[in-house]
Amino acid sequence: MCLFEMGFEEKAIKLQVKEEKACETRKICLHAFTDLTYVAPIVFLYLLKECYVHGNLKATKKFRVLQQQVHQVLCNSPQPGPATFVAYCLYILPIFGSYCEGFSHLIVSAFHRFLKTAATTGDSLEAKIIAVRLFLDIVEGSIDHDERIAVKILEVFDIKLTDIEKVASQSKAKNDGRFHSVKSFLEQYIFGFIESESYMTAVKLLEHFSIRQSWESFLVKMIEKKQFRAAEKWATFMGKPMLSMLVQQYVDRNKLKSAYLIVKKNNLQQEFPDVHHKYKESALKKLAEKACWDVAEAKANGDRQLVEYLVYLAMEAGYLEKVDELCNRYSLEGFPKTQEHEAIFLQHCFLNVNELGVEDIIWVDELNGLGKATCHIEGSKVVGLDCEWKPNYVKGSRPSKVSIMQIASDKKVFILDLIKLYNDVPDVLDSCLTHILRSPIILKLGYNFQCDVKQLAQSYGDLECFKCYNMLLDIQNMFKDPRGGLSGLAEKILGAGLNKTRRNSNWEQRPLSQNQLEYAALDAAVLIQIFYRVCDHSHTADALDEHNKIKWKSYIVSHMDSPKKSRKESRLRKEPEPEVKDSKA
Repeated sequence: MCLFEMGFEEKAIKLQVKEEKACETRKICLHAFTDLTYVAPIVFLYLLKECYVHGNLKATKKFRVLQQQVHQVLCNSPQPGPATFVAYCLYILPIFGSYCEGFSHLIVSAFHRFLKTAATTGDSLEAKIIAVRLFLDIVEGSIDHDERIAVKILEVFDIKLTDIEKVASQSKAKNDGRFHSVKSFLEQYIFGFIESESYMTAVKLLEHFSIRQSWESFLVKMIEKKQFRAAEKWATFMGKPMLSMLVQQYVDRNKLKSAYLIVKKNNLQQEFPDVHHKYKESALKKLAEKACWDVAEAKANGDRQLVEYLVYLAMEAGYLEKVDELCNRYSLEGFPKTQEHEAIFLQHCFLNVNELGVEDIIWVDELNGLGKATCHIEGSKVVGLDCEWKPNYVKGSRPSKVSIMQIASDKKVFILDLIKLYNDVPDVLDSCLTHILRSPIILKLGYNFQCDVKQLAQSYGDLECFKCYNMLLDIQNMFKDPRGGLSGLAEKILGAGLNKTRRNSNWEQRPLSQNQLEYAALDAAVLIQIFYRVCDHSHTADALDEHNKIKWKSYIVSHMDSPKKSRKESRLRKEPEPEVKDSKA
């Protein structure tokens, strides 16, 4: 057996034993592992333990190496046979204390692997009798093994109820009165696991011994304790009636995906014709709540009933532009034309740009516009920043390129078409944004904007402007528990939230719709209003009093090129922030 992988010398394992001043070196002969003809199980286990203790690899790696070596040992014909040898090892292992559980799993898994390749062990009958006695001793508590090992012993030695009854009958012949009824004895043992809420172990034992009890309460109890895998295993074992009961339990608890998967897997469509549709509707609703409208539409897959449901979700969310889009695409009739309805809906539920004092939303996609925007922004003391990019729903793929960047002053919001400006005038774009982002006199407000900066740097890696910034105040950091994102914060401070239904729309389409422009403008402009309200810079009567002012200056951060300058200028001091009252704000 080659143990140099374990961190030992190839020729021998050296064990250093310190006895007072003397140091004795002993060697474990590797011959003891390759030829087990005269090696007792207890000696083998001792050697195994020494290998594990003195190995210098991580525990998981050591386990795998030893598992491989035990498998090789079993292939070397240990006496009186591999199966019997394993059974004796499992009987002895509890005396090894804390090593018992891990080594038991190691040996059982190695034996299971051995059985897959071996035609026959030649000693399976004798080994099974020993394994049955071991299992019974575990059940009675005279041998201390983990419950999972008990189940694995049953599985790997293929112990059936008849095997236990046979060994039990031999015990009765010897006047051992422990077993009046083996089945009752096992049911009592299994019931103990149910009482202790070890449901998976109980289910595995019931299934292994083919003990069928129509316990509806058992199924309900597993579901209530959220032991869904055990409940599904039990129901599958019991058959169609119990599976139907499980599906109904899932439907009642609105676990529609789980219900749908069981219906599909077990051909229960006839019994539950509506589950599939309810599950699809539930999935669409979750996507709509995340504003993933394009994904939701793809999931509907042209199913008219599901598309109509998606239309209702869009109406409910106030995304009435999407209602018109879906109605036109799928020729749906009976839905109202929605532009007036949307204006009324938004006016009652969400903030709009007019309420924030925004007088102009300016699209910037060429050189002159960029120059004018830069001049205006450089004359502002406070600006709000945000950016948008097209969502990418392909797992493992890179995020889309940042499409637009919004920069808001008190009265105007400039929306920069980064994709076009980068293609047409990259040097000018770099210079303008560098002036803005690194300016020491312009306070830049963002919401989790440091993440946006990383995304900008990844999208436009050869531009210098996104690699450094100065005077950035992340509004999110000013609050202990900013629930609901920027919209939730706006609702708390300004009295109304933001309509986020368009956050995952296609930001690469040109031209952007008016609703997209207003959405983008709001995300930047609202930061300024929140800042003024919280920091008492507004001229409104309901501004926060002196006691409730947040010390916003301590949250300003900078990230500059020079390490020395960075240490001097960068600061993010965490001070106890007073809780903002919900008053009129």
